[in-house]
Amino acid sequence: MIKHIFSTSTVALAAVGTLAACTSLRVTSDVNSNQSASGCHTYAWAGSLREVNGPMRNIVNPLNEARLRSAIAANLATRGVQPATAQADCLVGYGIGSQTVVDGGYYPYGWGWGGGWGWRHGYVGEWGWDGPYAYRQGIIGVDLYDAKSRQPLWHAVVDQSVAGLTGKDAENKIKEAVAAIFTKYPS
Repeated sequence: MIKHIFSTSTVALAAVGTLAACTSLRVTSDVNSNQSASGCHTYAWAGSLREVNGPMRNIVNPLNEARLRSAIAANLATRGVQPATAQADCLVGYGIGSQTVVDGGYYPYGWGWGGGWGWRHGYVGEWGWDGPYAYRQGIIGVDLYDAKSRQPLWHAVVDQSVAGLTGKDAENKIKEAVAAIFTKYPS
């Protein structure tokens, strides 16, 4: 009886551990319907997606960039795609960054005397306008291109912030994000 309870508990704990390992990160992916990634057996780096002075203020941390490249290479290897020693079949681009996003704010629908009213994404506040909400949005992206035609094959991005992270924390978050991205890798 005790042996049965112990084995049942072990199975239950393993199931909980497996569910906890599943990622809950939101990944957006797009595939070129006119091209196929099935010919990608080798790759070379296309480079990072840096936009220093644009609206996307990147995390220009060379250590996090190296961590990102390492995580991408590991995920490509699990799919049989190896670094090229000569001409690559595909090129891999990547990006890592963050930006401040302002959500909500004043909508000119008016308000009256007394308690008044406000509206934000369908919410009417009891005491009036509830103002904008600002937050840091982190993004990690991976792009795959055909090396000969330079046509895009696949694009995937995940919301994952590594702003201010260093060391093991940054490494773990980047690995988690890239693993989530590669759940959408075209077969």
